[in-house]
Amino acid sequence: MQEPDAAKDVAASGAAAGAPVLRERRLHPVTPLRRAWAPVAVIAGWAVHDPDQAQRQLTRLTTTTLLAVLAAAVLGAALYGFLSWWFTHFAVTDTELRIRTGLVFRRTAHIRLERLQAVDVTQPLLARVAGVAKLKLDVVGADKKDELAYLGQEEARSLRAELLARAAGFAPETAHEVGEAPARRLLHVPAGVLAVSLLLTGATWATLAAALVVPPLLWFATHSVWTVLATALPLLGAAGASSVGRFVGEYDWTVGESPDGLRIDHGLLDRAHETVPPGRVQTVRVVEPLLWRRRGWVRVELDVAGSANSVLVPVAPREVAESVIARVLPGVAVPAALARPPRRAGRCVPFWWRGYGLAVTDTVFVARHGLLRRRTALVPHAKVQSVRLEQGPWQRHQGLADVRVDTGANKTVTARLRDASEAAELLYAQADRSLTGRQEALPDRWMA
Repeated sequence: MQEPDAAKDVAASGAAAGAPVLRERRLHPVTPLRRAWAPVAVIAGWAVHDPDQAQRQLTRLTTTTLLAVLAAAVLGAALYGFLSWWFTHFAVTDTELRIRTGLVFRRTAHIRLERLQAVDVTQPLLARVAGVAKLKLDVVGADKKDELAYLGQEEARSLRAELLARAAGFAPETAHEVGEAPARRLLHVPAGVLAVSLLLTGATWATLAAALVVPPLLWFATHSVWTVLATALPLLGAAGASSVGRFVGEYDWTVGESPDGLRIDHGLLDRAHETVPPGRVQTVRVVEPLLWRRRGWVRVELDVAGSANSVLVPVAPREVAESVIARVLPGVAVPAALARPPRRAGRCVPFWWRGYGLAVTDTVFVARHGLLRRRTALVPHAKVQSVRLEQGPWQRHQGLADVRVDTGANKTVTARLRDASEAAELLYAQADRSLTGRQEALPDRWMA
C-alpha cells in the first residue's frame, strides 16, 4: 500500500506571534476503518445484553425500514471513523510527543521524551495485510501504554527511531537522521522446539483433561446443556490459550541486542516488535517445568518497571538463557546451588519445603520456590525498594521466618522458611546491600 502524505503544518495552538511552527501529522488513512467499528460494537452490545427486546424491535421493522436503518448505521459508523481520524493529530516537539484527539471533548496527551522507556511496534494480522503498524509507548509512571494506531510501516519505524534518539539526548535537528540502531541476534527459538515445550507443559494437559472430563460429568449430573456449555467453553478456551495461543504468540521468537535495549520480535499472526529498556528490569525469573529438566530447557520471565513485557525467553537451553540474562543484568550469574531451609521447615510446609532455596551474591538476591514447576527469582540489589521480615505464630514456634524483598515493579520476592537468626541477619545485610547498590548503579540511559 502506498504511503500517504499525512503531515501538515499548523500553527501551535495558543502560540504567540513569531513562535515556531509546530509540524503536526495525521494517522494513516486506513485508521477510520478501525474506529468505525465503535458504533457497531455499541449496537451489538445492546443486542447481546437484551436479546428479547432486540428481537421484538427487529420484528416490528419492515424490510425497507430495516435496510434504511442498516444504511444509516453504516454511514454513521463511517462518519464517526472519519471524524475521529480527522481530529487526531500528533507532533514531536523538542521535549515531548503531543497527541491531540477528540471532536467534542478534546484531549491532549503530553508524553515527555525523557520519560519514555520503551517504544514498541505491533502489527495485528489485518494491519499486516494493509501495510500499517501500531506504535505503543511505555512511559514511566503510566498505568497503560499510549499508542498511535495506525501508521505506515516505514513511518512507524522511523518515528520509533526518532523518539528513541531524542530520548537518548540527540538534538532535534539530527534525531530523525539517526535511524534505527543496529541489532545483534542473541537467540532464536525454532518452531519445533516451541511446540515440543508446550506439549511438555503440565498445565496444558491438565486444562485439556479438565475440559474433556468435567462437561460429561456435569451432563450426567444435571442434564442441562447450558450448564455444560458454560463450563466447557471456558475450559476449552483456557486449554487453547495455554497451548495454541502461546504457540501463535511466541512463534518465531527472536531476541536481539541493540544500544536501545534488548529487542524482541515474535508472533505468527500478530507481529510484535518490543523493547526491553536498559536498566528497567527489576526481577528476572528462571522457570523450570518438571518435564523440561531432562532436556535442560528453561523459560525466562521479567518484571519491568512500568511495562507489560513479561517474557524474555519462552524456551531455551539453560546455557543460552543464562547468556541472555547476562545481557539484561550485566555482571550477574545465576547461582548453581541455593541453600535449602532447615529440615524443621517441613513442619510448616510438608514436602514442598524442599523446593525453597536462597542465595545472595555481590550483585543479586536469589530466591527459589516450587518442586514441579521450579521458579528462581533474581533481584539486583540496586532494584530492591524495601526488605521485610515476616513470622507467623507457628513459624515463630519453629524458629523460622520469611524475608520479603519488594521491587520497583510492585512485585515481591520471598525467601521462605529461613532460620530466624539467619533471616534477621539477612534483613539488615540486604538493606545495606540495596543502599550500596543504588549508590553504585549506573544511570539508566538509552543508546549508551
